[in-house]
This record gives sequence, structure tokens and C-alpha cells, in this order.
Amino acid sequence: MKRILVTTLIFVCAIVVSMLWIRTKQQETDVTKYQTKVGFILNGDIKDHSWGESHFNGMEKSAKELNLNVVYKENVPETQDCKTTIEELIEDGCKIIICNSFGYGEWELECAKEHPEVKFFHATGVEQLDNLATYFGRIYQMRYLSGIVAGMQTETNEIGYVASHPLAEVNRGINAFTLGVRLVNPQAKVYVKWSHSWTGEKENVEATKELIDKHNIDVLAMHMNAISPLEVADKNGLWIIGYNLDNSDMFPNTYLTAPVWNWECFYKPRILECLQGKFQGVNYWDGIETGIVDLAPLTKNVKPEISKKVEEERAHLMDGTFDVFYGPIKDTEGNVRIKEGQSMTDDAMLNNFFWYVEGVVIDED
Repeated sequence: MKRILVTTLIFVCAIVVSMLWIRTKQQETDVTKYQTKVGFILNGDIKDHSWGESHFNGMEKSAKELNLNVVYKENVPETQDCKTTIEELIEDGCKIIICNSFGYGEWELECAKEHPEVKFFHATGVEQLDNLATYFGRIYQMRYLSGIVAGMQTETNEIGYVASHPLAEVNRGINAFTLGVRLVNPQAKVYVKWSHSWTGEKENVEATKELIDKHNIDVLAMHMNAISPLEVADKNGLWIIGYNLDNSDMFPNTYLTAPVWNWECFYKPRILECLQGKFQGVNYWDGIETGIVDLAPLTKNVKPEISKKVEEERAHLMDGTFDVFYGPIKDTEGNVRIKEGQSMTDDAMLNNFFWYVEGVVIDED
């Protein structure tokens, strides 16, 4: 009997010791046990219903799961002031720095060289270091799907597109959108007007009004960090396609859909890698399969037959049998830029997209 009691006691003690050992090991390997400070620099604000807010939403979701203390710096100029702000964040204890605009590149690169102990992320950036990664998402895939919506919704075959700057990123979106339009409506044209500003209300409003006054547009799309073009279009009774966030609740009678971001699909795994000591100074360009990009639900304003076509094309993008820039594709001069059976390289799409596909009409200033 005593032998049984002793054996039982030893067994119980062994279980307790094992549980304590496992718990200790879990604590040792739990990279979220201690809070990590992150500095986030934005060229707009976190409640702009656009680019800035999309990043804020994704970052906040990631922060809750990874035990992060995120310090947001809003409306930071894309000048030397950016470097000053980064230095202040590092001095304040930030171990990770994120900048959400291309224009911060020069200053972030300098800071990354001077602070190898800090990890840096640069949205839409092009230069990497051992401690500096660049990232974006294949939002052009969603531009393509939204173009299908516009091409089937239009009655005038004149679609407007207000855009910030003629950068490779913006051109890629214009071209993808137009390919979607022309897939379902070869007679339609996409008229593009540059506002030359990401966030300027005056510039974006003026560009939108000029486009509407000049053409018989009944659908308007846009690419900037503002919703003012949508407000102008809504007042003029045009169908609108947004960007960055689903703002359908703001424009219930005219909103169709929008290419949108789910930044938590990037921030959570990449920041977790930082905490695990697995950071990589590479360029990330994730697509529809990761969930980082999506198309906002089609609203009641969309013609019923459009949904089926959008879902067909979405399925092709999801299964990898098709991507937007597969040939044959012609430019505005009728030249074949991408031959049948060929596709555009990532490098060309990211860095050298300075031509437009058939159907694009650029409104000169």
C-alpha cells in the first residue's frame, strides 16, 4: 500500500514539474510577452477614410494580437522633417519604424543605415537593406475587377479616372482598370486627369471637376489618399468606384465598389518575424491569395449581371491561371507591348510602367 502511495506521489510530482517546465519554456519563447514599441509615419491622417486609415486599421488589429505599442505620426511632410521624426521615434524607444509613402524613401534609407539595430518597413519603396524591407500589394488585381464593374455599368462609354501622379504604381492601376473595362466593353474609354497631389483637397477637387466638365462621364474611379473626388462625383450623380477603404455607407446612392486593403494580412506576419528575429530586408508584393487586397462588396447600385462576371475573373486570379498583364496587350498607339502567351515581369510592373494600354486617354494639363 505504501509502495502504491509513493509511486502515485512520484507520478503526481513528475506531472507538476513537467507542467511547470512547459510553462517556463512557453514564457521563454513567447515573443509577445513583452510589449514592443512601433513608430508609424503617415503622409495623411488615421481617419481620412482612405490610405492612412486603411493602414491604421490593419496596424491596430495586428497590435492587439502582438502586444504592440504603436506611436502614430500623422501628416508628416515628405522632406527632411521625416528624418527628424524617425530619429525622435527611435530615441523614444521604437524598435520598428514603418513609413507609408514612397516620398519618405530617401530619409528612411538614411536612418536605416545609421540605426542597424532598428527594423524598417517602407510602403511602395524600392530600396532594401538588411534592416529595411519594402512592401506593397497587387492592388492592380482589384483595379482590374473594379474595371469590369465600370465597363458593364457605364451607359455613355466614357469613364473618368482622377489620379495623383504618373508613377509606375499609379499607371499600373490605370492600365489594369482599363483592361477590366475593355474586357467587357471594348468601345469604352477611360479618361485620366492628374491632380498632382496625394492628399490636397483643392487639387483633387479641381481635377475631378475638370474631368466631369470635359467629358460625358457616368462612372468615376480614383487613385489618391483622399475621398474628395468621390464627393464631387456623388454631387453630380455619377457612379463612383472608391479606393483603399469601403466607403459605401457615405455614398449610398452612387457607390459601386472599391479596391481595398487588409493591411493586417501583411503587418501581423511580418512584425511577428521581427519579434522572432527572422526579419528579411526584401521587397514584399503580395497578391489576392494572401488576403491583403480585395474588392469591396458590390452595392445594390450595381447592375445584377455584373456580379457573375466579377466572380469568374476573381476565381482565375485566385487559382493562379491568370494575371492581369497577360498578353496580347496593345498600347494607345496600337503597338503590341505584351505578346500572346507572354506576361509582364514584376520588375517591369513595379519600376518601368510608363506607357498606357489601349483605351486610356490622358487629359493633358
